Amino acid sequence: MSVMPGRNIYKQYAPQSFYHVYNRGVNRQVIFNDDRDYAVFVGLLKRYLSSTPAKNSAGVQYPTYFGTVELLAFCLMPNHFHLLLYQQTVDAMKLLMKSVGVAYGMYFNDRYKRIGPVFQQRYRASRISSDSYLLHISRYIHLNPNDYQHWQWSSLSYYTGLCSSDWLLPHRILNLFENQDYLEFVDEYKPTRDELDKIKHELAIDPGEV
Repeated sequence: MSVMPGRNIYKQYAPQSFYHVYNRGVNRQVIFNDDRDYAVFVGLLKRYLSSTPAKNSAGVQYPTYFGTVELLAFCLMPNHFHLLLYQQTVDAMKLLMKSVGVAYGMYFNDRYKRIGPVFQQRYRASRISSDSYLLHISRYIHLNPNDYQHWQWSSLSYYTGLCSSDWLLPHRILNLFENQDYLEFVDEYKPTRDELDKIKHELAIDPGEV
């Protein structure tokens, strides 16, 4: 019996488009064991998305995707991650995800003395075509941790004004708000999130599909 491919494996790459990107560890295994692992992954996002190109110890410059793809939001969880991206050019997201995935895989395998893939598959990406869905996905991403207001490894602090950078750009989301605070917008969905958590095993909800 043939097996249907998972949703959003076959991606529709388009310029000037928003995407919800997500992936998890192979066999659902943990991909972030401690703060060092989380920090390395965040550091890779910063490396490839900062306006100032980064260089390795030999002085060789890493590729930079600043100006071609923007990171709008992220959340890292022990066995998966979510990113909200906006790409200006048709191949920018693909190049960014390859750079981050290869670099993190090399780091993870070296640190834990293992071989083989770190992630379950190639990342999945869902194209976002409306402002309402864009807002919902940003909120869904930030609500992943139970203690989301204090979770260190998400971009929520960039939305509340506690942090700012040139590699995490929330303005495309925040500009859609006029009379409501972003954190209020996130908080008001928490009861729905909690209810879905209770029944998601019955719904077989995949990360990123709520």
